Amino acid sequence: MEPVQSAWHLLGDYLRETKILGSIQSTLYWDQNTAMPSAGAAWRGEQLTLLATQLHARQSSQRYADLLASARQDWHSGDRCSKQGRNLDLLELDLRRQQALDPALVASLATAKAEGYSRWQQARSSADFSLFAPALQILIDLRQEQVRQLAEPRSCWETLAQPFEPDLRLSRLQELFAPLRRRLPELVAQACTRPRPRSADWDLPELQQQMLGEELLRSWGRDPAISSLARSPHPFSITLGPADFRITTRVVSGQPLSSFLATAHEWGHSLYEQGLPDQTHQWFAWPLGQATSMAVHESQSLFWENRVARSRPFAQMWWERFRQAGAPLQSADHLWQAMNPLAPGLNRVEADELTYGLHILIRTDLEIALLEQGLSVEELPSEWNRRYRELLGLTPRNDAEGCLQDVHWSEGLFGYFPSYLLGHLISAQLSEAMASDIGSPEEHVASGDVDPLLDWLRRNVHPIGRSLDAEGLVQRVTGRPLSSQPFLSYLESKLDVLTTCSSPLMV
Repeated sequence: MEPVQSAWHLLGDYLRETKILGSIQSTLYWDQNTAMPSAGAAWRGEQLTLLATQLHARQSSQRYADLLASARQDWHSGDRCSKQGRNLDLLELDLRRQQALDPALVASLATAKAEGYSRWQQARSSADFSLFAPALQILIDLRQEQVRQLAEPRSCWETLAQPFEPDLRLSRLQELFAPLRRRLPELVAQACTRPRPRSADWDLPELQQQMLGEELLRSWGRDPAISSLARSPHPFSITLGPADFRITTRVVSGQPLSSFLATAHEWGHSLYEQGLPDQTHQWFAWPLGQATSMAVHESQSLFWENRVARSRPFAQMWWERFRQAGAPLQSADHLWQAMNPLAPGLNRVEADELTYGLHILIRTDLEIALLEQGLSVEELPSEWNRRYRELLGLTPRNDAEGCLQDVHWSEGLFGYFPSYLLGHLISAQLSEAMASDIGSPEEHVASGDVDPLLDWLRRNVHPIGRSLDAEGLVQRVTGRPLSSQPFLSYLESKLDVLTTCSSPLMV
């Protein structure tokens, strides 16, 4: 006779099967972004819709609710392990949310996201927002209906932000962003009045860019048995299984460092995923084995992109490799300055650290206006352009340079953009704590050994998973609440160094 399984084991088996279904969904998304021919979009939409409805059925079913209830009863009658209690809290919260949603809405959202992505690609390649506008309106309507069904004591935007930033309130977000709204435009104006580095006025062949990116990943310890690198219209990182970590990059004509820095950024995401608690078949499906939040995720990718790959010591280590690949560099500082142009631009992904926050503030304000303040979809391009003129002194020449440049809204991801800027704040504050413990990141880069940096993150940041929210993690690791000041101090220091370094690349 087969032994009777405990409630915990039965729940774990159920979660594992759900995770497998979700990973199939993610694999289809990966293929959609990397290899699928454009004519396959309609069928892919049907595939994703079917999987979304099946996942929702599993995550809202009475059987699942009963398994959770039994596990909770066992927890009450047992030793009340805090980790398992936190797992149950998070699972019960998600169950309530899933049960509040109409299956028809879930199916409609999946279809709309697949259609939205396809329409966005067409509109972006044609630089014509009108091709995407109807799909965006449908996604906004569906997300607003989702908020009505969830009926949480939060605003529309706050509710949609919860999957990315658990426990985040708009008032707290505005409190954190207020110093940035004041200081970033001042720093940009200051940078524009000083001699400053300019963007690279050279290019590299695609093959050379690809080879440099692959060399970077090898130097940072990439294991090809569990990871892969591909190309997509928009770089991203995705985890398809406990030993299947994938990233993408893209090559942009006239921007020879774009692919290299995107690879560094996405590998930072992947390193975080690889370091989450007990990345084994047993824990992979439980909430505590998942990322703390998207802002913490971004803090990890930004750390490797900005504190390591954009650092002066890194340029000193790598400039000869770039020169051998064909870059017309006369010194390490030429590479360093090309990686840190400190000049307003139209593209968020290619933005320097100084202006990046302004890109995020614009997007955050616009999506709140779309969801809560009555901004019409038709007004989005002109409102986007107006804000770029006011904050960055630039006007997009077309919609592809403007409101079509990011993929997120085409997939209904409202509430996501602030995570990027919160990630900058978290990365800066964690870097200060790291420097206090083991020395600055730049010191380790200069020594040619970045392993201590990853080891510190593996000990202090990655294992936390979802046992805390983002602000709780920062409080635990740094000993103080999250603040914008470490990030602003870092920017001010870097601006001073960059604008006082004399070089032929200065303009």
